[in-house]
Amino acid sequence: MRAVVMGSGSWGTAMAKVFTDAGTDTRLWARRPELADAINSQHVNPDYLPGIELPSALRAVSSVPDALEGADLIVCAVPSQTLRANLGDWLPHIPADSTLMSLAKGIETSTLSRMSQVIADVTKARVDRVAVLSGPNLAKEVAMGQPAATVVACADEERAKQIQAACSTGYFRPYTNTDVIGCEVGGALKNVIALACGMASGAGFGTNTTATIITRGLAETIRLGIALGGRADTLAGLAGVGDLVATCSSPLSRNRTFGTALGEGKSVDEAQAATNGQVAEGVKSCGPVRQLAAQHGVEVPLTDAVQQVCHEGLSVRDAMAMLLGRSTKPE
Repeated sequence: MRAVVMGSGSWGTAMAKVFTDAGTDTRLWARRPELADAINSQHVNPDYLPGIELPSALRAVSSVPDALEGADLIVCAVPSQTLRANLGDWLPHIPADSTLMSLAKGIETSTLSRMSQVIADVTKARVDRVAVLSGPNLAKEVAMGQPAATVVACADEERAKQIQAACSTGYFRPYTNTDVIGCEVGGALKNVIALACGMASGAGFGTNTTATIITRGLAETIRLGIALGGRADTLAGLAGVGDLVATCSSPLSRNRTFGTALGEGKSVDEAQAATNGQVAEGVKSCGPVRQLAAQHGVEVPLTDAVQQVCHEGLSVRDAMAMLLGRSTKPE
């Protein structure tokens, strides 16, 4: 199998390393030629994963046609809100019957589409050609070779198994699943819930509060996932609770870091600077997640609070008071 990772941010680069370490012929597309040159000459991504050595067999390219030529697996590693435009640029060069897999975890703001739906809409690929990868996978830890597991979800189980084989290493263990919806809902909401955990931490609240947010956030995720057609068992696994715990707990999480800055009283612009300009997907996804939930009659109070803090001027303290002031009911 020949794989190409389209996007050389921290997670795209980490996954390109995983594929290469698994023995898969892998290319990494970088938009900027100077970054591709640095990766090829220094075997490091100085912008997004400085200090972490990349395999010498990994080749970076800045030309889209060169990147996609002969690709069996196209791994989309650009932010969720730019995926549609990027796919439009890549479309003339995407080989027929190649598998397209999303690494992005978000909901498109303009259409409320999941990333697999965006891929299918732009490329007109059959649903069995589209896969997603989701799990407790903090990019830096994976790139360092620390043990981690993930879920590869595709309607075509055989394609999922092919991807599984292409990225299975001694430190990275992929499991297969056919529940694409559940994996994507888990990936999108964990970013929003991580923002809430960061906000609570930044405001000075402790472990009890964090545990409460994670647990109630999981309930919120499962409610919406089932309403959209996903499975509860998926969201109780790596792509749900696993990803949620990692993203809500780690200082390496951009969404938690962004939320912490807001909880400390910083503005959204100042919080963006705290994440070194990298995208905190939950900031963009909280609005469309709330809209999706409203369409399906699902209550998502944590998502609602995050949306109000990030985009409607509500303070973190008032958000916490609003959540605690909700009417009591059975769990």
